[in-house]
Amino acid sequence: MNLAGVYALIILSTFFWGANFVLAGFVLTDLSPTWSAALRFGLAALILLGVAVSQGAPLGTLIRRHGSSYFTLGLIGVAGFNLLFFFALQTTSADNAALIMATNPLLTTFLAWLILNEHPGLQRLLALPVALLGVSVVISDGHLAHVIDLHIVQGDWLMLAANLCWAFYNVLNRRLMPKTVSPTVNTALIVSAGALVLLVVAGFNPQGLHPLSLQAGFALTGLVIGGTVLAYLLWNTGIARLGAGRTALFMNLIPVFAMLSAITIGTYPTPMQLLGGAIVFSGLFISMIPNRKKPTVVLEAA
Repeated sequence: MNLAGVYALIILSTFFWGANFVLAGFVLTDLSPTWSAALRFGLAALILLGVAVSQGAPLGTLIRRHGSSYFTLGLIGVAGFNLLFFFALQTTSADNAALIMATNPLLTTFLAWLILNEHPGLQRLLALPVALLGVSVVISDGHLAHVIDLHIVQGDWLMLAANLCWAFYNVLNRRLMPKTVSPTVNTALIVSAGALVLLVVAGFNPQGLHPLSLQAGFALTGLVIGGTVLAYLLWNTGIARLGAGRTALFMNLIPVFAMLSAITIGTYPTPMQLLGGAIVFSGLFISMIPNRKKPTVVLEAA
């Protein structure tokens, strides 16, 4: 697959995650946050494991050889991130949470340089502040002074921990993911490990599980297939091809796609939010410009 195809897959994964903000609202009307996460990833794990089995993957052998890697990635990137995210939103605002997550590309870039020796390069260093500015405009609707006036609450610390979990997931994914195993099988085992942890945690709150309405059932289906199975699979593929820091920059598209997805429920973006989305895309465009080096001229002796 060429570079443009990889970029398209990563952008598609952020589209699914952006749409999750709308879909999750319908699911959370019937289920508690812990059960919403547990069912989302539990059902996704069953789908991915079914695909892996149909491909003839030696799941038992892979678990024996790489079980600790799959569990670490599932614990950090699936269970840890989602639990911290949901608990954070109980005491902080969506704006605070989105702004904190907007710093994830910067944090991932730093950790990738520190742990993986991935040098960001000038283009990404230029793209990071541009994309962060765009996200800030989207969240604040152009009133950037509001960003400075945000008050820190307990949920913000939980959101910072969730942000750190996702940054470490991006970096450790690059290091721990078995290179000779297909992305589908790797993703299946990572999601399964995280789903087990989430199901155990949700089991302590049986009162949070209720029958789903038809609307919530359709929304959960979208969360499972698009927002989990496809999103994690495409994201993991991007990390394997582009590296952690370069892929993480695309996370700035999530609030943009969340804003656009909200149109389906009658919430329309303002002109300033559309401008912020355009700034985000311009930052990503800077990072995607091919780095063309001038060919070295070799002079032959006469």
